[in-house]
Amino acid sequence: MLTLPPEISKKFSTILIFGAPGSGKGTQGRFLSSAGNHYHLSSGDIFRGLAPDSLAGKRFYSYASQGRLVPDQLTVEIWYHFVMGLIATNRYFPEKQLLLLDGMPRTQQQAEILDSYLEVKTIILLKSKSNGFLVQRLKKRALIERRFDDSDEEVLKKRIELYEREIPPILAHYSKEQIVSFDAEMRPLEVLRDILISLCQLLS
Repeated sequence: MLTLPPEISKKFSTILIFGAPGSGKGTQGRFLSSAGNHYHLSSGDIFRGLAPDSLAGKRFYSYASQGRLVPDQLTVEIWYHFVMGLIATNRYFPEKQLLLLDGMPRTQQQAEILDSYLEVKTIILLKSKSNGFLVQRLKKRALIERRFDDSDEEVLKKRIELYEREIPPILAHYSKEQIVSFDAEMRPLEVLRDILISLCQLLS
């Protein structure tokens, strides 16, 4: 059974990256990881990579296969054990690297649970004024990357609307001073430039 320890000796120094689908969270996470030798971790990569016959995979798919929401506690347990695996295999060095966490927390309860494991240094919030812009960007990505789950416009709109409902209570969990907003509609390198200028001391 997967379980979280009651506490860890030192919290992971973390930058959270939030943004609607199509806002460029993964792109900026990868840029910042390469630029500063930090570790970018996307929650999507964790759950897409779960082996169905593993303990974590069996528990995850017991919910996902029925279209049920995976409980917040289980979500954080799977995330935690994945991170510990990264440390054990010398891919992530928490004493030397910032953790660039993209896609978590997804709920306020997850944010509360993660408080025991993360020292959130800042929050990068990628914002777009137009949902239509995000939809078109996702459709273009679907063509380039052959990601057919991103080609249905109505599905894309619902995903963006879901994010807009979920994000306010999550952000409210953190201090306003921790949140730094950036214009997601600029070109990716322009967004990166602004992030580096704003957070140069933290990222250097």
